[in-house]
Amino acid sequence: MNLEDINAVSNLLSKPQNIVIVPHKNPDGDAIGSTLALWHYLKTKGQKVHIVVPNDYPKFLKWMPGHEQILNFEKENSQAKALIEEATVIFTLDFNHLGRIGQMEAILNDSQATFIMIDHHQAPSDYAHYMYSDVSMSSTCEMIYNFIEFLGDDEKINPEMAICLYTGIMTDTGSFKYTSTTSRTHRVVAALIDKGAENTKAHNLVYDTNTPNRLHLLGCALKNMVILEEYNTAYITLSQDELETYGYQKGDTEGFVNYGLTLHGIFFAVIFIENKEEGIVKISFRSEGEFSVNEFARKHFNGGGHTNAAGGRSDVSLQETIEYFVSILKEYKAQLNP
Repeated sequence: MNLEDINAVSNLLSKPQNIVIVPHKNPDGDAIGSTLALWHYLKTKGQKVHIVVPNDYPKFLKWMPGHEQILNFEKENSQAKALIEEATVIFTLDFNHLGRIGQMEAILNDSQATFIMIDHHQAPSDYAHYMYSDVSMSSTCEMIYNFIEFLGDDEKINPEMAICLYTGIMTDTGSFKYTSTTSRTHRVVAALIDKGAENTKAHNLVYDTNTPNRLHLLGCALKNMVILEEYNTAYITLSQDELETYGYQKGDTEGFVNYGLTLHGIFFAVIFIENKEEGIVKISFRSEGEFSVNEFARKHFNGGGHTNAAGGRSDVSLQETIEYFVSILKEYKAQLNP
């Protein structure tokens, strides 16, 4: 974020505003952590501020300070619309294209508010008046820490903000193991712990709240894993019937795709999840090294994300999606055999 934009945003926030903070559809730990931390921060500045999420999010994130104040656009539609229509400033966090917010896209497109984007994904669109976009960042939560620091307010970071930011960084870095984790990330995390983030509590509440159904679903997913040694690739499938058999709840498949990368010699891992209600197959891609799943997802599966972590979707059946995926791997054989 350049100095001119920092000064402009600082001036904007020095006056009373009606602010709405919006994360992407199906918000994850980084999205919820960053929105809640920013909400707490803006409240310390005396701003009128609300969070509107496009849809529900996993139960294992519904403990962070302030989570009960979050409005679900699907369930609290009238109230959410009214807040967005009244907004003078809208922060969009952890996404960079309005297509990522589902049915909220139309109302945000019509808004006359000043938009501020804070995000670390590739290929941002240009809807925002002020943009803090940096693909080298580990997480949007690390960027929110920087944003507060840019405005000279890092002393305002309290334990509530700190644990929200810590949780988002923790989840988006795979507990600090991804290559996006830098020495700066660790310095930020250390500062957050010093400011009151209870790191063990965050880890336990996110990762140690499994249900028997989720573990049985994980067993099903691992049983379905297919290994394509020729391409150093592993993929998992989960059908709608399998999800229903194990009482699937939102967030239950979080992290399943990463198991493929724990196999020796596997550099590309994918999970295909059938969603008959939406008529799509939801896809998550992970990779190690230089193979860009962002480019792969954008080219073949209407998706995108980061170099080593991306998402996508398919509008054909689960079986047809898998067949198409396997058929195009030959184009990438050289890249997948480093």
